[in-house]
Amino acid sequence: MKNILVTGGAGFIGSHTCLALLQKGYEVFVIDSFFNSSPKSLDRVVDILNSEKGYGFRSIKVFRGDLCNKTFVEKVFQYFFKEEINIDGVIHLASLKSVSDSLKNPILYWKNNLYGMINLLELMKKINCKNLVFSSSATVYGNHGDTTLKENFITKPDNPYGNSKLLIEILLNDIFHANELDWKFASLRYFNPIGAHNSGLLGEEPKGNPNNIFPLIINTAFGVQKEFKIYGNDWPTKDGTTIRDYIHIMDLAESHVKIFEYLNLKKTANLKLNIGTGRKTSVLDLLATFEMVNKVKVPYIFCDRRPGDIPYLVADNNLSISKFKIIPTRNIEDMCRDGWRWKKLNPEGY
Repeated sequence: MKNILVTGGAGFIGSHTCLALLQKGYEVFVIDSFFNSSPKSLDRVVDILNSEKGYGFRSIKVFRGDLCNKTFVEKVFQYFFKEEINIDGVIHLASLKSVSDSLKNPILYWKNNLYGMINLLELMKKINCKNLVFSSSATVYGNHGDTTLKENFITKPDNPYGNSKLLIEILLNDIFHANELDWKFASLRYFNPIGAHNSGLLGEEPKGNPNNIFPLIINTAFGVQKEFKIYGNDWPTKDGTTIRDYIHIMDLAESHVKIFEYLNLKKTANLKLNIGTGRKTSVLDLLATFEMVNKVKVPYIFCDRRPGDIPYLVADNNLSISKFKIIPTRNIEDMCRDGWRWKKLNPEGY
């Protein structure tokens, strides 16, 4: 049984990834500060797994703390050494992730995302764990017009969040080329994960005011807020609203398992890989689908464009399909249905 450390493991992406790993038989350890997540999400992961046949009782060892606190991270790795636990790889998901917030507070984003990564890499090197899946972002591409994005495109992010993700990719490149026989890296460029686990027990619970589109749609449908704001109806797209590539959170979570297994078989690797569906969905498309599938209304208004937004962000996912067999199996209707089920069953979150 292989041991995986997941940073940010209690978050939206992290909790679903932990579930996917446990379902494949991995032993999972989590580091999380719970700054923007709940420890109850990991309890739900265990509940789902223990309710399914064939897995037996499983648990998750959790370390509460901030990756920017190097003393804390050292204690975590000292625990692994003392307990003779060999960590076979790390899936690094812990970061601040709001484009709009990063424009307001770039220092916070640079400090949190970069320092945490450096501390993690230094401690991984000490225990000779050199197998890393990194949560990057499609924002590293910037604005390429209405072109579907390939991994070899020029990267030119236009916000501090995207810049911090790109700089970490550059850091990993430098480490890899300094000693390419030691490290195995995969930078996964996520597009827009939405939805929830189909049990309704596991979903997205952002702290404070949500920034992502899907929690805002759900909250409006549920009556938490009066209307959903669409930022701009004059974009150069088919209906004037921005176009994105939405991927079901469980398809995204399962992609981490496949990529980790690929790295585990390789002597050396330094991947950059899109994780999306290649499907184009405008904001109005998403709203219409959500209303149709769930038989609810989502009142909306148009507002001015937001700083940092771009009109079009869609993956070319041919590489992930052809080389890694990462084939999303859930469609936009599934995403809308599962996300709404989560909210109805958990109106106050966890």
